[in-house]
Amino acid sequence: MRPLTLDEFRGQQKIVGPGGPLRAMIDTGQVSSFIMWGPPGSGKTTLARLVAASADAAFVAFSAVTEGVARVREIIAEARTRRRATGRGTILFCDEIHRFNKAQQDAFLPVVEAGDIVLIGATTENPSFEVVRPLLSRAPVVVLDPLSPEDLAQILADALSDSDRGLGTTGISASADVISRIAEAADGDARRALGILERAAGLAGEGTTLTLALIENAIQRRFAVYDKSGDQHYDHISALHKSVRGGDPDGALYWLGRMLDAGEDPLYIARRLVRMASEDIGLADPHAVGVAMACRDAYRFLGSPEGELALAQATVYLAGAPKSNRLYKGWGRALSRARETPAEAVPLHLRNAPTRLMKDLGHGEGYLYDPDQPGGVSRQHYLPEAMTGERFYDPGDTGWEAELRRRLAEWARRRE
Repeated sequence: MRPLTLDEFRGQQKIVGPGGPLRAMIDTGQVSSFIMWGPPGSGKTTLARLVAASADAAFVAFSAVTEGVARVREIIAEARTRRRATGRGTILFCDEIHRFNKAQQDAFLPVVEAGDIVLIGATTENPSFEVVRPLLSRAPVVVLDPLSPEDLAQILADALSDSDRGLGTTGISASADVISRIAEAADGDARRALGILERAAGLAGEGTTLTLALIENAIQRRFAVYDKSGDQHYDHISALHKSVRGGDPDGALYWLGRMLDAGEDPLYIARRLVRMASEDIGLADPHAVGVAMACRDAYRFLGSPEGELALAQATVYLAGAPKSNRLYKGWGRALSRARETPAEAVPLHLRNAPTRLMKDLGHGEGYLYDPDQPGGVSRQHYLPEAMTGERFYDPGDTGWEAELRRRLAEWARRRE
């Protein structure tokens, strides 16, 4: 059921609709190099073929998974020969281009620059990290989105009615509810949607109406679209972190479940929860980091799946805790200042004096032991002399930090 014309193509209207970059190429036949970035089943290969069909050029499909640079060199040599002999160009479609390393991708640069080939790349990975910058400067990125349920429903309807490439001759039909269920289960992937339909049709037989029960049998297990080192990994932990920061335990639990179900390392999540406790909650709730650490230890003790409940407990606690990033910001300011002033001397009264020589040199002289002072606070200062009065940590008025703010203000008043 691969579309043969743009009129048959469903979805991706921002790039194939009026004014879209690929629509302009197809309408004019003037094709230049570009790289398509999108999830599986979003139409990358189909669009490459449709773009190529609009141009008076040879089309060569190539997979970076199964073929290497030697094959690329053969294609380039053939393209140069074709161009000299007939004047026709060559469009090279490189699927999974991110599978090539930097040196392999560099092989495309001179021939794209010289116009020997037009390169259409396809990748499911972020080109910012997986495609070399010189190639990106010559082949702009076109982003494809997961197909919407409406797009998938139309693709499924086309497949049921098409007598040449679909199920039109089988007499199989499906209600709108059945079509919607398949579209929902496909998660934006046209190949998956058509695969479910094909399996259901095989189970049902010709001349039947597909039922929801039959579709559930054909759907089988749904696996998460996730990778533990790429964009999905970072997008999911970002969603979890921002849900906790935003005080939404429901969103936080959902993203935690998505990550664990996809096979993410639970201890990685535990480490991130500890970081959230310090970065986003800080001293607004001093117990938060202890709860996160305890739940990490509970997971280590119990393992999966029992220990995952401890991670959920920490997640909800952090989401519901009062938030303050004053500690995080104060630490950043102090660290930056420390790096700017590495030569500032430690004030004499704060220096260690373990020997008589050091005492004779004035180390520790004049130091006041704060617990022995009235109210437990002396009037001495603790920064280098040139930095006296600078302030890095400014407590907020949320949670326990409000009490800390009051206390530090009183101590500052006593030191005046």
